[in-house]
Amino acid sequence: MAKLILLTGGIRKEFELGEFNTIGRHPDNSVQILDRIVSKEHAHVIQQSDGTFMLKDLGSLNGTYVGNTRVHEQILKHGDEITMGSTRLLYSERPATEESLQRVTIAPSHFNESHIRHKVDADKSERFLPAKDLSLDTLKRDYEKLRIAHELGQAIMGILDLETLLPKILDKSFELLPADRGVILLMESGTLQPKYVKHKNPKQVNEQIVLSNAILSEVTQQKRAVLSSDASMDARFVGSHSIIMQGIRSTMSVPLMHGSELLGVMHLDSQIAANAFTEKDLQLFNSIANQAAAAIQNARLAKKIEEEAKTRAQFQRLLSPKLVEQLVSGQLHLEKVGELREVTMLFSDIRGFTAMSEKAKATEIVAMLNEYFESMVDVLFRWNGTLDKYVGDEIMALFGAPVPMEDSSWHAVQCAIDMQAALRDFNQKRSLRGLEPIQIGIGINTGMVVSGAIGSSHTMQYTVIGDAVNTASRLCSIAKPGEIIVSESTLASVQDKVEMIALPPTKVKGKVSALRIFNVVGRKGDSSGFFSKELTRPG
Repeated sequence: MAKLILLTGGIRKEFELGEFNTIGRHPDNSVQILDRIVSKEHAHVIQQSDGTFMLKDLGSLNGTYVGNTRVHEQILKHGDEITMGSTRLLYSERPATEESLQRVTIAPSHFNESHIRHKVDADKSERFLPAKDLSLDTLKRDYEKLRIAHELGQAIMGILDLETLLPKILDKSFELLPADRGVILLMESGTLQPKYVKHKNPKQVNEQIVLSNAILSEVTQQKRAVLSSDASMDARFVGSHSIIMQGIRSTMSVPLMHGSELLGVMHLDSQIAANAFTEKDLQLFNSIANQAAAAIQNARLAKKIEEEAKTRAQFQRLLSPKLVEQLVSGQLHLEKVGELREVTMLFSDIRGFTAMSEKAKATEIVAMLNEYFESMVDVLFRWNGTLDKYVGDEIMALFGAPVPMEDSSWHAVQCAIDMQAALRDFNQKRSLRGLEPIQIGIGINTGMVVSGAIGSSHTMQYTVIGDAVNTASRLCSIAKPGEIIVSESTLASVQDKVEMIALPPTKVKGKVSALRIFNVVGRKGDSSGFFSKELTRPG
């Protein structure tokens, strides 16, 4: 799968490439670039008969660059950086498909100590001798380390996407070492998982790659780089089926270490040359691995930061800051699939809003709503409720979803009481400005609902659906100004904690039988109340 990755202005957006792709400022382009220096139709990316992609500049004034070179036409290679105006695009392809990765297996074997020609501690290649102990040979060795680190650093500098980074690492390894095949495996949940495969001969991409469990164990447990013996010619390999059957003649496996943490393993093998790898090669490969591990860790940290930012952006308007931080830190986990759960729903809306909006200017209505919502949502988050959505002047809130909550009914009722109290302060401020007060009605119901992310592939939103939601909405619609109307199911767990009036059973749309409903007027023992303590409902 080939794609272009937009990497400008802190934005990262991916565009999968089809057979014919247009790039430019106009919204009709396959890849739209919001850059005034970029032409309306700036360039094409066209798939060739051999599967490669050709970048063609369309005579743009400011040009198209691959790396630092202005180009008219150029076949793109994995990792190419394309610049148009002030916009950077990264060309990415994954020759190691999921099918290729599935052809990498770790086989049990009886690979014993005698099969290993040489070992290097993971950090040994990074050690530099003091000046007084230097010889010409050690100078050459240390220079080689620095050269490798520099070359690899230049190749992978600034790459924070693993799908792009891992191929670059193996590409550079193949340039420096006589390898036929390479595999990068990363630790996931305590297990090595193949993440990228490279073949020197493209015709061999469908071949099975079997790695020796014994060698990998030596690498991971002892934190050592391992150079194996020539398998096809060494009688000591009798019984090492995973090596012999593949005709592998030399292997190198090195740990990917970040400090004391094992990130994974890099593996190279040769299918042609006897004793293809030397001890010097192992030292160089180990140096590559140390550099690669730092880059992989940086990419993972960048990914984590990106995911945390997305989580915050997704939930900060829905959940209280406390709950958002718990989600980001992993203390709370949300189900991504639909599930049946008990939730308390709170609906509130402004009474007489339509008439108000007809009399006032649009700017005044918007300003009032923003101020009102700010006040109400502050109360909602204080009681750890979830803001499901705004519908005009209506607020829909959840208690018990997506974060489970004990006593969801009590949280919802207390939130409603405090919303009515907050409205009094809100109206006092409006009165000082010569503005008329507003009144709200609130409906609350508790019941089983289906919760989950619902929507199209373009836009998903967490919400709840079910008859219990509709009932809460109906209760809100019959609530008079200043009232908090709750259902029998909500009252069941809070009746000892609130002052309330039992209202006549009421028919609501969608229900065959009349509902028992109640008007909550305050907390028991709370002398302040949110309005008059007279327990009568206006007619």
